[in-house]
Amino acid sequence: MQRQGAFREAVLRYAKESFGSEPEYLWAKFPSYAVLRHAGRGRWYAAVMNVPRPRLGLPGKGTADILDVRCDPVLIGSLRDGERYLPAYHMNKDRWITVVLDGSVPEEEVFSLLDMSFDLTK
Repeated sequence: MQRQGAFREAVLRYAKESFGSEPEYLWAKFPSYAVLRHAGRGRWYAAVMNVPRPRLGLPGKGTADILDVRCDPVLIGSLRDGERYLPAYHMNKDRWITVVLDGSVPEEEVFSLLDMSFDLTK
């Protein structure tokens, strides 16, 4: 597994390079929670957060970096496994999915889901 934060940094770098998105940190209470938006329209296509593992139903203590993305509803059911892919955290669980950013999901797969989310939220 990658060190905490390495995957998060890669996701934010990919979003900037691919879509020109800068992370926005909207909540004083959660200063590390970032949203990624479409330029101009302001519509979110992803959120990057670090959430206490028990809140996500994950074993262990501490937090887990996660990525919430919009996803094809047909794909959501086949992806959710309770370990790497979770029901969307604080989003519509029929249209969004949470990806655990610990290296258990290959980077290319995470980026592909980010691309899909960007397209689905246009």
